[in-house]
Amino acid sequence: MERNFLEGLDEYFCARYSDYVKISALEGYEMPEMLYLAKDGNITRRPSDAMRLSCQKEKDALLARLKEGLADTDFTFCFSFIPFTERVRDRFRKYTFAKILPATLARYNETAESAGAKLTVEPAFWRRIVKGKLYPEKNTVLALALVCRMQLQDANNLLAVCGFSLDHASVRDIVCEYLISQQLFNEEMRDACLAEYKIENLPIKRG
Repeated sequence: MERNFLEGLDEYFCARYSDYVKISALEGYEMPEMLYLAKDGNITRRPSDAMRLSCQKEKDALLARLKEGLADTDFTFCFSFIPFTERVRDRFRKYTFAKILPATLARYNETAESAGAKLTVEPAFWRRIVKGKLYPEKNTVLALALVCRMQLQDANNLLAVCGFSLDHASVRDIVCEYLISQQLFNEEMRDACLAEYKIENLPIKRG
């Protein structure tokens, strides 16, 4: 089973990872011909997807080389301060993180308290995030989606109201998207996937 879900992650990653600078710098990577002659006689450009690892003959070897050089550089604090003008605007916004969080958590039989207990966010800061006095950073929202076993749509909604979206040029985002979209929330399997791609900075409480 372990091999199957890790192999699934590798396939998912190869099909979606779009940091073409890093991909094209890998030893053995073959740059595809991006321009070609179409049937109508015009010069046409292939979509950038043609540069992804899934299109390479030696994708497994290239992925292994990419993994060797991975390091989690996505460290952030668990929150950011809200400028005064944003705080005023939030009062009139229909959708903010603090406003949609309770209903989102309720769909998974969670409360702000139970969800916060699964994160390594200081309780005082988590309470301020829940009340809308601080904004959560992206790592915090991703960790929340994982520990509360959310559907991808709810995770995307929480990211969006915080000004974020899943970025396919980010190793962290693709791995989290895989886990959420595949509903792969078993702690051992989840942590194996995160470790496989050296993702260490998500504020998930373990043990």
